[in-house]
Amino acid sequence: MTFWKLVSFLILVALLPTGSLAQLDVCGIAPLNPKIVGGTDAAPGSWPWQVNLQLFGTHFCGGSLISKEWVLTAAHCVIGASTNKFLVSLGHQNLQGKNPNEVSRRVAAKRVHPEFDRRTLNNDIALLKLSSPVTFTHYIRPVCLAASGSVFNNGTGSWVTGWGNVKEGEMLPFPQTLQEVAVPVIGNRQCGCLYGVDGINITSNMICAGVLGGGKDACQGDSGGPMVTKLGSVWIQSGIVSFGVGCARPSLPGVYSRVSRYQAWIISQISDHEPGFVQFPSMEPDPDNDYTCPGLSPVPQPGQLKISS
Repeated sequence: MTFWKLVSFLILVALLPTGSLAQLDVCGIAPLNPKIVGGTDAAPGSWPWQVNLQLFGTHFCGGSLISKEWVLTAAHCVIGASTNKFLVSLGHQNLQGKNPNEVSRRVAAKRVHPEFDRRTLNNDIALLKLSSPVTFTHYIRPVCLAASGSVFNNGTGSWVTGWGNVKEGEMLPFPQTLQEVAVPVIGNRQCGCLYGVDGINITSNMICAGVLGGGKDACQGDSGGPMVTKLGSVWIQSGIVSFGVGCARPSLPGVYSRVSRYQAWIISQISDHEPGFVQFPSMEPDPDNDYTCPGLSPVPQPGQLKISS
């Protein structure tokens, strides 16, 4: 074991008691994904917390399983819609064809953050309670959530998953297999500069990620899905897919709801099967703290503030 792996392991062990022990026993562990993954199509079971949200039998958003009966998603995905119209699919791999590991549940209740702003998409977070608890398997398992005080420095390696468009206006081809993409965190100061036009404010409730050269990003249909980072052997959800300008455009990273800002609210909404929270530490100075805005071109007005669903 290398020095940094040992440090990560010891930090993880020390921090585990910050959440429900029942969930911390299982959250963030993907038994079928023990390696650093790559490519586009995700192998079955690689992301066992990934949720497919359906409305009238059609995929419209993503989400993440955080306990036996709760799902985390984006507020803009579910606000205004009746819960009896939703179907939550777990263990789902392809949108078309058979999914042998799939389990479905109806939604018994939804909790939208009371300060969600439809215009700015600040506080873009919601919870869905399943109609009945699920049984954990290698293909259905909760993700750990970033605890309050977690620090994701500029450049922190992260992964985003979903069934959204592969390009602007281009749907995922048959059989519409779950996609995975690696994106580094872009610090809020830098992200705020990149989105520095009137009407788009990158708040402390948001976290950005993407490749400045473009080409890797979440897109329409990925909203509500998880952005995760690995600490030791545990995957921790740092963000919820929220919005962007277009998809994978240069110098316009995706914007996510920052999960660590909502630990108290999430706990206040869940009376049983509390999720597992793990604090993600900062191990080095964050270069974003010293970032100053260069003379950047304005963000194009057409398509401003496009949600990813």
